[in-house]
Amino acid sequence: MTVYSAHRLFIRPLALGVRLTANLTAGHLLSQLTSTATIALLPTIPTLSLLTITIVLLLTALELAVAIIQAYVFVLLLNLYLQENT
Repeated sequence: MTVYSAHRLFIRPLALGVRLTANLTAGHLLSQLTSTATIALLPTIPTLSLLTITIVLLLTALELAVAIIQAYVFVLLLNLYLQENT
């Protein structure tokens, strides 16, 4: 095993974890920002807050779908990496 292969063995799963963390963090951040906007708009503009509540619900559904896809891709790529190295 060369030095390059050894580095690749450890870097690929690490990069996969970083990508997964970044995607999940982005979804949570977007949901949090939209929820904060809803709370801020509720006393002042109730009709606009209903729109933002709808957006929050749609973003939650989207985040759930992204989480399922991310889990599938994570397991698929990790399996591929392990098969390549055994």
